[in-house]
Amino acid sequence: QVQLVESGGGLVQAGGSLRLSCAASRSIFSLNNMGWYRQAPGNQRELVATITRLGSRNYASSVKGRFTISRDNTKNIMYMQMNSLEPEDTAVYYCTAETYSGGDTIIHWGQGTQVTVSS
Repeated sequence: QVQLVESGGGLVQAGGSLRLSCAASRSIFSLNNMGWYRQAPGNQRELVATITRLGSRNYASSVKGRFTISRDNTKNIMYMQMNSLEPEDTAVYYCTAETYSGGDTIIHWGQGTQVTVSS
């Protein structure tokens, strides 16, 4: 099991930057996939970015080139640097981590952090 706590959200003007953090309650060294999702009002939750234990990254096309996901296995924290923010990036952002139990994959979620981008 792992508990996740996001921080770093807030209000920013279009073109600005924010860095989100996701602190884990235990070592993340052995966790494979970690990621960020977001959900805007009236929309479905969507995948933003993922990172594997070895550092392989994937991004949604809408954020590629603007967002960077990273993880510090020594501090048990995952980050997402968000640059050139757009009003369309406004959403609640959630971090996730996968664990495995008895052959099943369990996805753990944080409580979310609000990001609001004004035009």
